[in-house]
Amino acid sequence: MSVQAEEEQAVMANVRGAGGEAAANGTADASIGRALGGLDSARLRDEYVNQGSFLYLSEFLPADATQRLIDAANALMPEVNRNFIPGHKAGGSVSRHTIDRLQPYIAELYRSPKLIAWLEKMTGDKLQLSPEDDPHAYALYYYTRAGDHIGWHYDTSYYDGRRYTVLLGVIDDSSCILDYELHTRDQNKADEPGAVQYPPGALVLFDGDKLRHRVTASREGEVRVSLTFEYVTNPNMRPWRRFISNMKDAIAYFGFRQVFRKALQSATGGARKTGERV
Repeated sequence: MSVQAEEEQAVMANVRGAGGEAAANGTADASIGRALGGLDSARLRDEYVNQGSFLYLSEFLPADATQRLIDAANALMPEVNRNFIPGHKAGGSVSRHTIDRLQPYIAELYRSPKLIAWLEKMTGDKLQLSPEDDPHAYALYYYTRAGDHIGWHYDTSYYDGRRYTVLLGVIDDSSCILDYELHTRDQNKADEPGAVQYPPGALVLFDGDKLRHRVTASREGEVRVSLTFEYVTNPNMRPWRRFISNMKDAIAYFGFRQVFRKALQSATGGARKTGERV
C-alpha cells in the first residue's frame, strides 16, 4: 500500500471517529453533488478558458458544507502559525497536516470524487491529489490582525506538471479584496485586471502559474479566513525544487517544524518501504 493510500485510510478513520458513519459515507461528496446540480458546466468551461484559466463563482458550496468549514476554521484558531515577510505578506496559516489531525472533514471535501471530476471538466486536465507531504494540498489562511495581506504573486508550481488552485470562502468579516490580473502570460492578449471579495461558500479556480494576484490588507477588528485546495497534473518534484518549496513553506507559511518534520517522516518512511538504508 502506498504512503498516500495509508494516509487516506487514516483520514477516513478520523472522519468516522469525529463525525460518525454519515460523514464517512460521503457527506462532503453529497454536498458537492448538490453544489454542481444547478451549474451550467459547459458555459462555465467557456468562461474559464476565455479568462485565461480563471473562474469565479460567488455561490458554490451549500450552506451546510459552508457552516462545517466555518466551524472548522474557528476550531483551528489556536493552531494558526503566523508569519511576516516585510513588503510581501502578513497573516496566519494552518497546513493539511494539522487539518488531518483535527478537522478531517476538510480532507474529505478535498478528495470528493464529484469535485475532482468537475474540476477536470473545467481545466481540461487529468488531476491528481497533491502528495501527502505537501502542506499546501489543503490549507487555511487567516487574516486576523490589521495589515494582514499578501502581495502580488503567482501560485508557482514546483511540480513537473501544472498545479491548479481552488479558493473557497470560509469567513469574511473584512474589507479584503482579491485583486487579480488575467492573461499576464499570454503575449497575444492585454492584461485584464479584476477584483472580487469572495464570501463564505464562494469558489475561485485558476492555474497557479497564470494568475497574478494579491489580497489587500485587513483593518483593525476584521477577520478573513479562506481555504485552498491544490491539485496537480504530475505529482513528481525534482529534489532541488523540493528544497526550495519546503523553504518557502517553512518561512512564509507553516513553520520549519511542521514542514520539515513531515518531509523527513515521508522520506524515511519511503526508504524503509523500499528497503533502503536511512
